[in-house]
This record gives sequence, C-alpha cells and structure tokens, in this order.
Amino acid sequence: MTNLSGKVALITGASSGIGAATALKLAGAGVKVGIAARRTDRLEALKADIAKEGGEALVIPMDVVDPASVEAGVKMLVEAYGSIDILFNNAGLMPLSDIDQFKTAEWHRMVEVNVGGLLNTTAAVLPQMIEQHSGHIFNTSSIAGRKVFKGLSVYCATKHAVTAFSDGLRMEVGQKHNIRVTCIQPGAVATELYDQITDAGYRQQMEDLAKQMTFLQGEDVAETILFAAQAPAHVNVAELFVLPIEQGW
Repeated sequence: MTNLSGKVALITGASSGIGAATALKLAGAGVKVGIAARRTDRLEALKADIAKEGGEALVIPMDVVDPASVEAGVKMLVEAYGSIDILFNNAGLMPLSDIDQFKTAEWHRMVEVNVGGLLNTTAAVLPQMIEQHSGHIFNTSSIAGRKVFKGLSVYCATKHAVTAFSDGLRMEVGQKHNIRVTCIQPGAVATELYDQITDAGYRQQMEDLAKQMTFLQGEDVAETILFAAQAPAHVNVAELFVLPIEQGW
C-alpha cells in the first residue's frame, strides 16, 4: 500500500461536494492539499476544518477556464510544498436542459469547464510530474461518461470526453513517466451540481429522484479516491464506477 503522508495534492472544484470531501479525506491521510476554486471564502472555511483535524491545506484562487489562473495556482502550490504528487481534476458543471431549448450559453460553459478546465489543469501540472517521474491524476467523469440520458446530452458529451481523455492519458504517461491515471465515474451524488439547473422541469426531476433513493455523499466518492491513491505503486486503478445501491439505471 502506498503511504500518502507528506504527499502534495491539487484539488480543483474544492469549495464544495466531492472536492471538499476529498480534500478532508486526503488531508486525514497526511497529504498536504492545495484546495483550488473561485469561491475563496469557502476554501478558507475548508482550510480551517482541515487544520482542526491536524491537516495542512493551502488556499488557491483558481478559475480552471483561465490558463493563466491555473498556471499561477500550480506555481503557488509547488513553491509552497515543492511538488505535486496528486492532481484531482474535479471542477465541473451540470445544467440540464433539452437541446431544443437552445440554452447554448450553458452548453459552451460546460465544455469550457468540464473539458477545457481539465485540459488546462492537466497541462499545467503534468510537466512537474514528468520531472518527478511520478504522480497520480484523478479525473471526475460520471455515469454520464458511460451512458447517455435525456436532458444531459451536452453534459454526457463532456463526460464521455473526460473518460476518453483519461484512458488515453493513462496509456501515454503510465509506463513512460510512471504516472497513474484514475477516472472516477460516480452515479447520483448529493452535490451542488443540481443548483445549476435552470430548467424547472429537470430541476423538479432531480428533486424527486433525491426522494426516491439515497444519493451518494461526497465522502463516499472521496473514499474511493483514497483507495486508488493508496494502491501499491505498481497498480493503476484505471476506473472506478460507483453508484448508490438503489440506482438501477
């Protein structure tokens, strides 16, 4: 089992949900966590929670859509802790709507954040990992990166892209640079993603769904990330598909 104590992680989308839960989980295992997002007030509160548990965190203001912001954040973390051993590309958006509603601004924003943001952060961190000849990259895809659902066409397209990129990245940097890549594919999770749904019908559907099954919590997904991160050095847990028991689709 890989000992994570003293390792350094960069977590995007760390201000809530899966990102915040993973920051707490990794910090509890001795990882120094760079917590990155636009909402720095949330990050400061998370840093305080981590400190209460004896962990160490660095607040990093970051907009993953802006390459300069990402580069500055990565530089800040490396200067503070000397390395980046784990990257968790977790920032994402999910505003559901039917295509014929033509919410094109939402489409483009999803592509910018879910795909472009992931590429920006990977491009900024990968040179550091290549230089170290070690690292572990986690990408948040989704059940929507394996299947397609009505109202989620563009979101599914972005998450299919994340899944494809993750597998290709693993093949290209695994043996060559000793970098592991794990694609996390959660089902229904209780997060703030649903707050972004502007279509009233789909918003109601998600609220109804939450009454029909026990959603995963961010901590449940964080546990799977810790499991993959602690795998022996020669083991790459390439994909983790994690669902509520009651999710039959």
